Amino acid sequence: MATKAVLEGGPDDLPERVVPITPPGQELKIPHRGGYEHFKLTPRHQEGPEGRLPVYEWWERTEVAE
Repeated sequence: MATKAVLEGGPDDLPERVVPITPPGQELKIPHRGGYEHFKLTPRHQEGPEGRLPVYEWWERTEVAE
């Protein structure tokens, strides 16, 4: 099972496009600019320097209440 994933979509200024997934699941929640970017697992994979990684696609943003 892959321990990293490739992120597609979402804000252009995300600091990383290859991120750890702990534990691997159906959704990733990435903290970014005072909120979270949500990514869902797709059936696709991408080859890269770290091997064949699952692709997660952006689907929504939530804000953190202050």
